[in-house]
Amino acid sequence: MRKILKYARREYLAAVRTKGFIIGLILAPVLMSGGMIAFLLLKDRVDTTDKRMAVIDHSGVVAQALVEAAEYRNANDLLDKQSGKKIRPAYFFEQVKPDTNNPSRQLLELSDRVRQNDLYAFVVIRSDVVHPGPNTEGPHISFYARSAALDDVRDWINWPINNHLRKVRLADAGIKESEVKDLFYWVNVEGLNLISLDKSTGIIGDARIASPIESLVVPIVIMMIMFLMIMMSVPGILTSVMEEKTQRIAEVLLGSITPFEFMMAKLLAGVAVSLTSSAVYIIGGVMAVTYMGFDAYVPYHVLPWFFVYLLLTIVMFGSISAALGSTCSEAKDAQSLNFPAILPALIPMFIYFPVAKEPMSAFATWASLIPPFTPLLMVLRLGTPASIPVWQPYVGLVGVLLFTLFFVWAGSRIFRIAILMQGTPPKLSNIMRWAFRG
Repeated sequence: MRKILKYARREYLAAVRTKGFIIGLILAPVLMSGGMIAFLLLKDRVDTTDKRMAVIDHSGVVAQALVEAAEYRNANDLLDKQSGKKIRPAYFFEQVKPDTNNPSRQLLELSDRVRQNDLYAFVVIRSDVVHPGPNTEGPHISFYARSAALDDVRDWINWPINNHLRKVRLADAGIKESEVKDLFYWVNVEGLNLISLDKSTGIIGDARIASPIESLVVPIVIMMIMFLMIMMSVPGILTSVMEEKTQRIAEVLLGSITPFEFMMAKLLAGVAVSLTSSAVYIIGGVMAVTYMGFDAYVPYHVLPWFFVYLLLTIVMFGSISAALGSTCSEAKDAQSLNFPAILPALIPMFIYFPVAKEPMSAFATWASLIPPFTPLLMVLRLGTPASIPVWQPYVGLVGVLLFTLFFVWAGSRIFRIAILMQGTPPKLSNIMRWAFRG
């Protein structure tokens, strides 16, 4: 044990004392959250170029209302109230008389105008838009543009058109709008967390407003930190073992320690590096969140599970990475095996959103109880406001522990045989035979 700890200490210090570790510690979260940072930096950078559009109104009652709504918007919503700077583009609508003889030709001509940048887009309103009858699923209003699916104008025109249509329908029914002033008042549905009882005081507390930060951002961030620790540690173990084998350093080391001690020292060093990095992120994150006044969102009850699962995850994946690294005689072999080594950690990244959205579903429960996926998905579920049954994280922990012991056992058998073999390319058949037959 003394030799294992001594060599692990040497590997740990060699890793954390490098400039690359410090740079990676700073840059890794920046790169992982690059999309969010870019969104925050660029959220106010909006294309303020005025947009000119055409509208063909077959109903004859909507186009003018759309024009008036755009004029009101251009007069009141384009400038920042404090700086006076233009922050939104102006919308201008040109009314085009419908061509009943050749409507397809008219649509083609308008499309060509969009392609030539004479128009930004055009809108076609069908004649049955006021009273569609039983055909409520038909495309009564069509918006034509280069990228219509994600267009802000398309989203904006929904309100003025539908608001005017409601007024027209009231008038057709003989109802005065002044008699039902609250007819168009929109009532939002407020999401609240469950009410709980304070066991120490016996007081029933008020429900807190449900927040997307608490429901999605916090659990996803916790899971991403664990994933980041895996990606920073596991591939490095494989590469390190391969380099020490190809450079014949392993042959020297095995003169004083056994192959199992060699592999365990590598795993303990990887665990120590991961715990150091995660402690920096967790402690720094908690301090930053507390300073900003969002300490209520910190899931302190998840942190013990986070570190326990992280420790087992690094040992589980690291043992396989060390074993695979011992089978490599060239750098290209290590590169090809890096992906299979971290594949169990990548799969949860494809399913984390439905798990975070419905943490109590049968899919989320069973997926989080599959041992290679348990660390990431169970921490994700525990970080949500949902009350995960107490037995589930413990059952998941037992499964991960058993798989970790199995991976260490199989990995040590592969490592013992392959670490001194030179010139033998890694083959799946050989790796499986070494793992189970020795």
